[in-house]
Amino acid sequence: MKSVLVTLALVFLFGHYSFSQTSFKVIPLGVKGGIDESNLSAYMIAPKGSDAYVCLDAGTLHYGIEKAIQAKLLHGNPTDVLKKNIKGYLISHAHLDHLAGLIINSPDDSTKAIYGLDYCLDVLKDKYFSWKSWANFGNEGEKPALGKYHYTTLTPGTETPLQNTDMQVTAFSLSHSAPYQSTAFLVRHNDSYVLYLGDTGADSVEHSDKMHQLWQQIAPLLKAKQLKALFIEVSFANEQPDKQLFGHLTPHWLMSELQDLAALSGAEALNNFPVVITHIKPGGNREQIIHSQLSATNSLHVRLIYPEQAKSLSF
Repeated sequence: MKSVLVTLALVFLFGHYSFSQTSFKVIPLGVKGGIDESNLSAYMIAPKGSDAYVCLDAGTLHYGIEKAIQAKLLHGNPTDVLKKNIKGYLISHAHLDHLAGLIINSPDDSTKAIYGLDYCLDVLKDKYFSWKSWANFGNEGEKPALGKYHYTTLTPGTETPLQNTDMQVTAFSLSHSAPYQSTAFLVRHNDSYVLYLGDTGADSVEHSDKMHQLWQQIAPLLKAKQLKALFIEVSFANEQPDKQLFGHLTPHWLMSELQDLAALSGAEALNNFPVVITHIKPGGNREQIIHSQLSATNSLHVRLIYPEQAKSLSF
């Protein structure tokens, strides 16, 4: 009886017991889509209460870690955090603004896994961790392979444990200026999930159904309140012509995609749901315009979040 009364009190205070629970903590090491090399896409994620993180993309590492230490989100020196706290990398695609930090910091890093779909890892092996462009710190590719990083090829739709953490990941393919591809990562801890999308275009522009397939997979988790947040890019303002999006989203196309998700999950499931806007490309007052355009068309009433480097997020 006592437990029932406690639960009722929590429902009264928070509306729903699950809303009062924090499952994940995220430290943004970089949030932009270029041109600032000190602030490129990279997000450390761990379960609440854990210091065993994985990095969702790795455009900026060292500078972002320094800023997070200054903000008292991380402790020690940047090299120790890099070696000890980051247990692996989930790389969405092989564009430099998503992995430059990983490459540059590799000499000082520790042994760990790089996770990705085959088309992404193949580029790392062939173009970056080859002796023609950089030392081969991988365990495959051009000889000699130094073996510091272990490539873990993910199978779309199949969950894989993230080594030395309490998390698992499921990868889904995205279209990023067809025929090129990117990746969405669904990270799980117990029965809670966060969905992170690398660069992606809208299905209508890409002549693809990859976003719709992704929404079909995650709509049940959204309805069940197990999905705690969505990280998704908006690179350009609505004024950018579709032919010049190069596999990216605008406020219009993000809201169009969320309407597709709402048709599968029910619009009420998106009310106040956290949507973290990533990869805004700096330039003039583009950021302010994107914020304004998103707010003006937010008929689903999602909770729009604009991440900042070294400012923690909890979901």
